[in-house]
Amino acid sequence: MIFAGVDVGSSTTKVVLLDPEKRLLGWAVRKSGTDLAGTAEICFWEALAKAGIEERPQDLRTIATGYGRKNVRYRDGDKTEISCHAKGCYYYFPEAITVIDIGGQDNKVIQLDEEGRGIHFKMNRKCAAGTGAFLEEMALRLDIPLSEMNGLAVQSTDLVELGSFCTVFSATEVLEKIRQGKPVSDIVKGLFLSVLKRVMEMDLLSERVVMTGGVVAYNPYLVTMMGELIKRPIRVPEHPQFTGALGAALLALEKEVSQIGKP
Repeated sequence: MIFAGVDVGSSTTKVVLLDPEKRLLGWAVRKSGTDLAGTAEICFWEALAKAGIEERPQDLRTIATGYGRKNVRYRDGDKTEISCHAKGCYYYFPEAITVIDIGGQDNKVIQLDEEGRGIHFKMNRKCAAGTGAFLEEMALRLDIPLSEMNGLAVQSTDLVELGSFCTVFSATEVLEKIRQGKPVSDIVKGLFLSVLKRVMEMDLLSERVVMTGGVVAYNPYLVTMMGELIKRPIRVPEHPQFTGALGAALLALEKEVSQIGKP
């Protein structure tokens, strides 16, 4: 039997496959695009190929999550992003933790107790500030590839702090910093700081903090900066971009186990 987790996010779609012993068999990620159902299907087959499986398994259980979860035709059920990210992080760090997920269009701050139960969460849905979309917009303003932002932030020697969290106002502020001749690396580090401050405004952070999401996966310097801000180490799962999909697969497995022995 194979257990699949499908995380259809606003920016990317991720699929994770597990066996009954919770071992990772295969995974895939693609830009979600406009055909969410089609992308979920393609990612599923890519994950199967990585696992060395050529045909659709007869014994397959699938849980979908993410804003496009209802578009996954082959799902057996669906769960919220909150529950799936919590489950995925607790799998790696089974203790009381604060989960920070920085996504393409939203951020989540999830508080878990020692048993992995969600006790509180906050989600930013109404503004792009502090998300991957914010960094994408700023990369366009700076005329640099998004993939180079992390390296530039690392090179910064004199951070340029920005006063606005709003994406529109920040863009204007960035243009003014460029006019003043500020180094791009210092501006980028200032943008990273803006992202982290926006997250920290959302909720209080517990002693043990875990950061996940595609933005964290491609910009690991955000983790370093957050650790410096809160003055304690930040934990990161082995595959931070796939945490939601992993949690969905684990929930699919748990659902199957719970059904054993029932008529």
